[in-house]
Amino acid sequence: MLRNFKLLGVLVAAILFAVSATVDAAPNWNTNTIQVTGMGVGNPALARSPAHASMMAKRAAIADAYRQLAEMVQGVQVDAETTVEQMMLTSDIVKTRVSAVIKGAQIVSEGELAGGGYSVTMEIPLFGGSGGLAETVIERPPTVEPFPQPTPGYTPPPVETRPSSVGYTGLVVDCRGLGTINHVMSPVIKNAHGQKIYGHLNLDYDRIIVEGMATYATDMGMASRAGSNPLVVKAIRLDDLNATPVLTTEDADKVLYENSQSHFLDNIAVVFLY
Repeated sequence: MLRNFKLLGVLVAAILFAVSATVDAAPNWNTNTIQVTGMGVGNPALARSPAHASMMAKRAAIADAYRQLAEMVQGVQVDAETTVEQMMLTSDIVKTRVSAVIKGAQIVSEGELAGGGYSVTMEIPLFGGSGGLAETVIERPPTVEPFPQPTPGYTPPPVETRPSSVGYTGLVVDCRGLGTINHVMSPVIKNAHGQKIYGHLNLDYDRIIVEGMATYATDMGMASRAGSNPLVVKAIRLDDLNATPVLTTEDADKVLYENSQSHFLDNIAVVFLY
């Protein structure tokens, strides 16, 4: 029994030794995925054959990838003030569900490396419905709140100045030049008075769990989510730890009015330029 226990300790140590160093990575907010690459090497002294060494290296690479996913998921911002890690610390239910999402990660590529190593790339979706991270951390609201109305006294633009009978296809909020915007799963847009004009409480929950609420893009060429004829407005600042774009009251009123005509906010056709 003692001999078997010592042998188990040697094997565990060998596997841990095989795990590679963490590779820096971050969530991809355009594809709405978290992807990591784990790497490992087998221990020739314990391998019974080259095939066994390769298998050990693969197991180590998968373990490394799971470790990286767990670390990265915990750091994801759910909203401006809350990370996944904070939610896991306060809710055992969230902790269990997040663990299940990580365990369900898919291998998207793998292969042997020179020198007996192995590489495994694994991925989990931020959104996408069942199996996505969003469903575990964004709560379903009891009711859908209507979008607010433009401020009293707002005058809609003349009909002849509107883009077409179809209206705008989406919203692009230009946040460039205001500092680095904090990417979050559940973003908010406010007007200059602090009133929220866009948030998950205004939207179809089942849809945002699948599609997300916005795309973060560095130029208009990546803003396809907003369609072919987006309404483009310039944010005047970023609030809430740089996660919330703030619009002038005039621009916010225009967004709300045009949405009442074209429903692009309802269709979550929103892009933040940064």
